[in-house]
Amino acid sequence: MKAICLSAAALLLSSASALAQPAPPPNPCETGAEFSQFDFWLGDWNVYQTNGALAGINRITKTDAGCLIREHWRSATGGTGFSMNFYDVGAAAWRQVWVSRGAQIDYVGGLDEAGAMRLEGTIHYPANGASAPFRGAWSQQEDGSVLQEFHQQDAETGDWSVWFIGRYVPAETEADNAAAAALWAQMD
Repeated sequence: MKAICLSAAALLLSSASALAQPAPPPNPCETGAEFSQFDFWLGDWNVYQTNGALAGINRITKTDAGCLIREHWRSATGGTGFSMNFYDVGAAAWRQVWVSRGAQIDYVGGLDEAGAMRLEGTIHYPANGASAPFRGAWSQQEDGSVLQEFHQQDAETGDWSVWFIGRYVPAETEADNAAAAALWAQMD
């Protein structure tokens, strides 16, 4: 009986000390303003080329307690790609690492004065081993869409040329778009 009482007392003391433990610190990914700077890109999007043709669909989600933005792309021609986007505390900058069959991109940057996310780095083409300086920009538009612009530098001339320009439109606003709906049905 004495052993049972001692065990119960020890259990009560350990429970009380566990309750008295300080609360964990807040998650900086959920409370720090810099971690939400790219949140305007979150959502399910139908992506259009400048000529109005559907380029593909893109699902942008936040994961890992708000510390990682994950991109899942599917083009209208069936290609796919993925990126990981995060605020790099050590560099005090945003970083994106993109991987697809045709290219790999690693670039860093942040918001400009107008609120657009601008990243610069390098694009690599695994098929031929070529690399080039690369820039990306994402800007939220007044109508709720997002304009995405990619530019690649020519190694010989130093000139920058358009690699891709796309307009992201929220997918839920275009439920009647049959081409986009067919792609969404294939999304993992």
